[in-house]
Amino acid sequence: MNDPVLSAVCPLCQHRDLYPLRWRSQTYLRCRHCQMVHLPRVHCLSEREEKAEYDRHCNDPDDPGYRRFLSRSLAQVTKRVMPPAMGLDFGCGPGPALVKMAEEQGYVMQAYDKFYAPDETVWQHAYDFITCTEVVEHLAHPLPILDRLWSLLRPDGLLVIQTKRVLDDARFVQWHYPNDPTHITFFAENSFQWLAQRWQTGEHFPCQDVAVFCKTRG
Repeated sequence: MNDPVLSAVCPLCQHRDLYPLRWRSQTYLRCRHCQMVHLPRVHCLSEREEKAEYDRHCNDPDDPGYRRFLSRSLAQVTKRVMPPAMGLDFGCGPGPALVKMAEEQGYVMQAYDKFYAPDETVWQHAYDFITCTEVVEHLAHPLPILDRLWSLLRPDGLLVIQTKRVLDDARFVQWHYPNDPTHITFFAENSFQWLAQRWQTGEHFPCQDVAVFCKTRG
């Protein structure tokens, strides 16, 4: 029988140097190269099951607590990009709260979500900033999606990713984040550093669950 670890590939850096990591009854794989942890695709929910889970979420654009949560990402935009710049909120969900918050501050916004706002015209534009809040942990294949988002940024454009970062193995097995069955991909700080090297830029971690990348000119 083939060993699933030996045949697996990291969905970010594409390396095969992975090892199993147990969380409750489930086996995840962690990459020794970029430190990403992921759930093998065979164990992930179907798209129908995934959508049913999202439908249970309650993300009210007017909820003060939810707005405070999203403000950790939007604050990185307002510090670096002046309105009326054009932004994209990727993975906006059924209640595009960050879009509303940014528009209130004078930004011009587009929104995309494969389930709730599948507007393919967003890929035809260039953006001054892109936000991606609580999205990357849902992606079975994060690299092509993140590369595509990066390609849409104008020079000096900003990509802001908000997700909880996995720390060490011991803390992962006690972590609450995988409780959500749609959370299948967990970035470490090293994972974001690998992306920064790929994009030939730097990375900034203004708080524990936000990573910021700036697309330098040239």
